[in-house]
Amino acid sequence: MKRIAALLGCTLALGPAASSQAAAVVGQAAPDFETLDSKGQKHSLASHKGKYVVLEWVNYDCPFVKKHYSSGNMQELQKAYTGKGVVWLAVNSSAPGKQGHCTAGEADGLAKDRSAAYSAYLLDPEGKVGRAYGAKTTPHMFVIDPAGKLLYAGGIDDKPSTDTADVKTAKNYVKAALDEALAGKPVTVSSSQPYGCSVKY
Repeated sequence: MKRIAALLGCTLALGPAASSQAAAVVGQAAPDFETLDSKGQKHSLASHKGKYVVLEWVNYDCPFVKKHYSSGNMQELQKAYTGKGVVWLAVNSSAPGKQGHCTAGEADGLAKDRSAAYSAYLLDPEGKVGRAYGAKTTPHMFVIDPAGKLLYAGGIDDKPSTDTADVKTAKNYVKAALDEALAGKPVTVSSSQPYGCSVKY
């Protein structure tokens, strides 16, 4: 798996070794932020108060991200939960000159090619949002409740591979967290080890 990632220009990152930065803490208030999306609209966590929010760190050049988009897994999740009123924000924290960095226009073009269905694509070239959350990998997923409390942080599922076939047999932690939260139940798995390519700060 590491060899595949390296060949595709992506370093596999698993958990704390990927970064020494502080991270948002499950059960506590999620860090607020303010940044622009690919349409030039300003977003902050506070502006979405009263709704569930998903943050998805994305780098379309990363083979782990490709796994979830080429299989249709990420788009299905985006469509299902934005349809239930969840705000789904893709976040790109790749710095200029680093893998995955793109302009607003490029971001929209890539999203269209992949039939992405998030609410907005946030541009974070200085890495401020990523560092505030301690985002380590692409994808790295966060689920926030309507009061602004962090309910889940970690990997999208329990299969840290680039194999699209694994999507069908994986336990999807994000789906489980959202289903439980929307049903008024406590989140059973509130954190897991994120996996994927390192965020290119």
